[in-house]
Amino acid sequence: MNTATGQITASPPDTSRLARLGLAMRRHRNAIIAAQWLVVASYLVLVAVPAFLPLPPDQAHLWSNLTRFAQFAFWGIWWPFVILSIMVLGRVWCGVLCPEGALTEWVSRFGLGRGIPRWMTWGGWPFVAFVMTTVFGQMTSVYDYPKPALLILGGSTVAAIAVGLVWGREKRVWCKHLCPVSGVFGLLAKVAPVHFRVDRSAWDAAPAGHRTSREHGINCAPLINIRRMESASACHACGRCAGERNAVQLALRSPDAEILRPSGAPENAAEETNAWPARLLVFGMLGVALGAFQWSASPWLVAAKQAAAGWLVDRDIWWPLNETGHWWLFTYYPEVNDVFTWLDGGLLLAYIAAETLVVGGWIWGWLRLAGMLTGLPWRRLSQTLIPFAGISVFVGLSLLTTSQLAGERLVLPWANDARIALLALAALWSTTLAWRLAGRNRAAAALGILAATAVPLAAWGTQFFVW
Repeated sequence: MNTATGQITASPPDTSRLARLGLAMRRHRNAIIAAQWLVVASYLVLVAVPAFLPLPPDQAHLWSNLTRFAQFAFWGIWWPFVILSIMVLGRVWCGVLCPEGALTEWVSRFGLGRGIPRWMTWGGWPFVAFVMTTVFGQMTSVYDYPKPALLILGGSTVAAIAVGLVWGREKRVWCKHLCPVSGVFGLLAKVAPVHFRVDRSAWDAAPAGHRTSREHGINCAPLINIRRMESASACHACGRCAGERNAVQLALRSPDAEILRPSGAPENAAEETNAWPARLLVFGMLGVALGAFQWSASPWLVAAKQAAAGWLVDRDIWWPLNETGHWWLFTYYPEVNDVFTWLDGGLLLAYIAAETLVVGGWIWGWLRLAGMLTGLPWRRLSQTLIPFAGISVFVGLSLLTTSQLAGERLVLPWANDARIALLALAALWSTTLAWRLAGRNRAAAALGILAATAVPLAAWGTQFFVW
């Protein structure tokens, strides 16, 4: 407010180092685009070429064999550290480096430009896509072989291009509604301490000369109403809106700020009526993903397979013991003695489903109980588990990193101790969030979240120190 004139004026632009970095991202947009295309080219080579090469011999190394290098790049480095980067920097990966995002946005410039159909805006797609790709990846051993990697990662890329060619104009419709990891990234970005902050009062008060969005037409590719943006969930952190009307800036915040936002905030109202993000968190990231990380190490699965096979043989039922013969359905690589039968595939699916129901059901039950005792909707309370779920996924993916390094004779004996310590700290963080979120009966909220994390912690501890 200008006290001399009584007029509202825009706030001066922030000159902090982080804010200047955001402005630099906008000024050097061409450099970001060049980096995106470099990632696209590398991605296409590493996904496509190994699928047409012979399987690497046992003595192959990641520095001397393209297939081994691609496996380590995707599953040892890319996925675990993308998850970690989202929790620290927000969705910078999406806006600056993601090949699918870059491709779907680029091809949409030349596509049909149709409006987004109603079926695509269904809130359950991120959950369904995450579960389907995760389970199908386990069925085909996507971490171990290049063909299923091409089928799943390449298939997702082709779908992203197809969506871009039909819907939207220079927009990332695929990323907003259908990407298999968009929902996970949206949840994890809520705890990122770095975000693009929008000052709505400064936006509205900006002089006409600063209202560049009308003059230059900021292209918000993930289809966000920038003026009303309060959450980092959907923001791809590409920097295109930095400095807009002196109201948008890259800034620091408390990692807890978005989770602990007052109940009356508009963003909270929308989330409390949409159960799909909470289902993705509880039954997807802490259920399906946990089962996917653990089935191959579980002696219970081996015992179940032996018992089921004996039962089938005693009754002269042989077809479940036959090989499927299709690598795109179940793992089928007879040249390296790695073949799934129908029984193997069925038990894998049953194991993941059972762990999802047991672990997810346990967490859901405690959320409902804590919600009843505190008056908080269980969907809202579930957000306190985001740190724990994010670290759980990171820990699971890091198993691929250390197993691949072990294949190169680089063993990290302290890795499991570090993993369980990270999980315990994340559980403590989630418990503290629940305590601070609950307006009344805080002890019930904290104990509920602590109890909810107990079974996943026990499952991880069993895998690390018992199996």
